[in-house]
Amino acid sequence: MKRLYADRINKREQRLCKLTEKPLFNSSSGTAFSKESCAPEELCYCALIRNLLWIYCSCFVPLEKIHEVKARTMERPLEATKMENSTSSCFFMERKAHVKARRKEIVLAKLRKSFSCTPRKLKNFVMDFLPVLRWLPKYQCKEYIWGDVMSGLVIGIILVPQAIAYSLLAGLKPIYSLYTSFFANIIYFLMGTSRHVSVGIFSLISLMVGQVVDRELLLAGFDLNDDVTPALGPGSLQTDSQFNTTVFNLTTEGMNAECGKECYAIGIATALTFVAGVYQVLMGVFRLGFVSMYLSESVLDGFATGASLTILTAQVKYLIGIKIPRSQGHGMLVITWINIFRNISQANICDIITSSICIVVLVTAKELGDRYKHKLKFPLPTELVVIVVATLVSHYGNLNEVYSSSVSGAIPTGFIAPKVPRFDLMIRVAIDALPLAVVSFVFTVSLSEMCAKKYAYTIRANQEMFAVGFCNIIPSFFHSFATSAALAKTLVKTSTGCQTQVSGVISAMVVLLVLLFLAPLFYSLQKCVLACIIIVSLRGALRKFRDVPARYHVNKVDTVVWVVTMFASALISTEIGLLVGIVFSMLCIIVRTQQPRTALLGQIPDTNFYEDDLEYENLSSVPKVKIFRFEAPLYYANRNYFLKSLYRLTDLDPNLEAARRKKYEKKERQQLKEGNQPTVNGLGSRDTTLQLVPKQIDFQALIVDCSSIPFLDTTGVNTLKEILKDYKELNISVLLACCNPSVIDSLKRGGYFGKDFGSMQEMLFYSIHNAVRFAKDQKLTADSSV
Repeated sequence: MKRLYADRINKREQRLCKLTEKPLFNSSSGTAFSKESCAPEELCYCALIRNLLWIYCSCFVPLEKIHEVKARTMERPLEATKMENSTSSCFFMERKAHVKARRKEIVLAKLRKSFSCTPRKLKNFVMDFLPVLRWLPKYQCKEYIWGDVMSGLVIGIILVPQAIAYSLLAGLKPIYSLYTSFFANIIYFLMGTSRHVSVGIFSLISLMVGQVVDRELLLAGFDLNDDVTPALGPGSLQTDSQFNTTVFNLTTEGMNAECGKECYAIGIATALTFVAGVYQVLMGVFRLGFVSMYLSESVLDGFATGASLTILTAQVKYLIGIKIPRSQGHGMLVITWINIFRNISQANICDIITSSICIVVLVTAKELGDRYKHKLKFPLPTELVVIVVATLVSHYGNLNEVYSSSVSGAIPTGFIAPKVPRFDLMIRVAIDALPLAVVSFVFTVSLSEMCAKKYAYTIRANQEMFAVGFCNIIPSFFHSFATSAALAKTLVKTSTGCQTQVSGVISAMVVLLVLLFLAPLFYSLQKCVLACIIIVSLRGALRKFRDVPARYHVNKVDTVVWVVTMFASALISTEIGLLVGIVFSMLCIIVRTQQPRTALLGQIPDTNFYEDDLEYENLSSVPKVKIFRFEAPLYYANRNYFLKSLYRLTDLDPNLEAARRKKYEKKERQQLKEGNQPTVNGLGSRDTTLQLVPKQIDFQALIVDCSSIPFLDTTGVNTLKEILKDYKELNISVLLACCNPSVIDSLKRGGYFGKDFGSMQEMLFYSIHNAVRFAKDQKLTADSSV
């Protein structure tokens, strides 16, 4: 009797579960006993307990309470995905109930917190805005002072010749580069959060400033050649013989201002710097630091390499001492080289010899320094030695008078009175300031993060944006131009024992010493020597060409991005090259998601794991089951590629197959009406029917591996609903496996599982193996029913 009763219970539960492995009993712990994992006696006891509980509830609990509990349960359906362990028992994966936050209340709370003012909050704001107030009182003088002083002196000695040299890139006088280096170090000492970054004049930033200055000078009617008398432009030109400067009567938006070429150039530079600093501060206020994420390493390297080629090209005329106009606009690199070869016969022998000697000395010293840097306590001040020796030789050899070698000229001492940048010029350079602000911020933050990671401390990227912004805004009132962190000086700073930004103050004092007393001593310094210092400093960027094969081996797409960005930056312009690099890298990402990898999976023998059948040997296919993997988000741009790949790999287009079957059925009905008459070709109707029979389908279940699908949009959900419907017409079930919660939520909102999610357990599985087992059980059920 006991066995007979158990058989009846089994039959009853089979009708309820329909062999879908739904649990018969769910305990409070979430454990469910399945029909497959329980013996008949256990099933009997489980059913008896459940029936007794139901009778007890119906007798002692009011019926409306039962309906109320049932309704509450249906409001939040169990999202049951099946997870299998070694005992083949099933578990429920129940989603947590997330309470939806009210956005209005959150916004109001944040506004109240932001606009509330307490003494403690005011103190924290000031200390966050000026991080020096936090770390300077804790400064360990005995431990840090020696390293900071040494690194500060070394950087200051390197900074002076580089600042004078980079003034050629910016198209400005050397005194303005010294101002820039001085103020940038002081301000970053007060506001920066990185302990090791060296902020100051940077070659790429100087180049971008110089291109804007040259363009505006050309539009204003000035001649860009420093060594020839400027040609007459629109307006009256007067020459002041005492100071040997050109005075130009400018009319800009109704304002008459008498200003020389040098005055107008620094006005453009300060206006550009001020606007770039404002952009950076606004980006910090609105927390737009995420913009830097779109500048990948390949884009930055390609931009730096392309700009280095432009810098190299701009310095060639100083190396060989020819006088050619400074090219402007797109294709500057090509035009400059054409002009160089046209005027090569005018090369100055003195400058060529000097340049050759300086380059050999600088390169040799740099290579020896790199080879024996572990034995040197601090890098050799080669640039300073070269500048001192070259200045002495030029001064006592009268190279300017005897050989017409171009020299730096008079560098005044002291500080010029502060001046507010002109608003009318800000409007002219507002667009140019945007890429300048982004590049300056990205280089500074990337170097800060690199140093912080190496020396185990943290930085605040938002505060770095404020620091760089004010390093541009405040110095723009003191005749300075844009700044950024520089990689070469940062590496020197870390290698010479730098501990804090006190080293930046020491470097600023060295620059101040030059500004107050030593600047006139550089009057006889040849410009070709400065050009040599600039070119040798580009070694790191130009060496990127040697890394192209290794880069190509690692990632071909990144190499293409690097090449495109480099060529665009060099052949068109630096700003457009940066924009081209960003857009092209985004297009590469879009293309890679539009045509991702797809695969049919096979089972690894004697395991529950499945992998790409084309990539691995000895994988076994699952009979009557196809497992399809799509390695990208499914959205509107790759919908067609998803369907084409699915139809190609499974060798079945359900739409064509459905049309073929309809055509076959229609033909069969026509033949039945006509009778078994011979056709025109002499074949019987049975033979014709055999020719129209649809092809045999070798699978009954399609499993979509969603483990590599991070999200779905509306088109993606509709695509899955479409294939579910199309394959269902062919009696092929579609099962989803390894879906993440985001994909599941999209499917539920899109109605993929129906209105009440009743069929969710039969369509969604935690693992591929669970889906395969379910498909096999479906096949066994279908075979037994037949």
